[in-house]
Amino acid sequence: MLYIFDMGGVVTTTAALDEKLSAVLGITAQEFQKFCAGNSVAGCAERNAEDRDLFKLCSDGIIGAKEFWSEFSRRSGIDVKTDWFHWLFHPERNEKTVALIKFLRSQGNRVVCGTNTIESHYLNHLERGDYAFFDQTYSSCLMGVSKPDTAFWSIILQAENTRAQDTVFIDDRPENCEAAASLGIRAIHFTTAENTAEALGIQAEDVF
Repeated sequence: MLYIFDMGGVVTTTAALDEKLSAVLGITAQEFQKFCAGNSVAGCAERNAEDRDLFKLCSDGIIGAKEFWSEFSRRSGIDVKTDWFHWLFHPERNEKTVALIKFLRSQGNRVVCGTNTIESHYLNHLERGDYAFFDQTYSSCLMGVSKPDTAFWSIILQAENTRAQDTVFIDDRPENCEAAASLGIRAIHFTTAENTAEALGIQAEDVF
């Protein structure tokens, strides 16, 4: 069986950076979001890259950290030289989820990470060793597509040479679970590691 675990909100906390970014940039979280969003209507494929949502461009690997902050500086008028996404990002690990991952692997399953992430956070997780618990990591910024686009899971299934019906996906976002389920993947909405183990038919005392 193939198990696909999300990272932020499942293996680690999401570590929202709104307040920290506001402090170092001297603007509100709403202003930051506005500068990142661009001026074009979402979903307009023909729009210029400089008018598109910067987070989406980063998550899909179209631009990296250097390009993000350069474009953000152009839009906002704030000269940013530091990759604050990397330096301010300090998520906390959910050790019970890690224990569940280790248990599943010990039972002969293949367990991979399938995550929407930007380059800065991907490198941070590498430094922290958060991906070391998995057999493989599939990161949106390297894959060129983000959840909930179904192509995200199609790439993983093809790479793993695994059928959808032989795959379980665990994520904290309902929209991602719904998209995975549409392909025939068994999707589990993550709330706690204990609830996830229960949904998988695993006794808590065997894992935690």
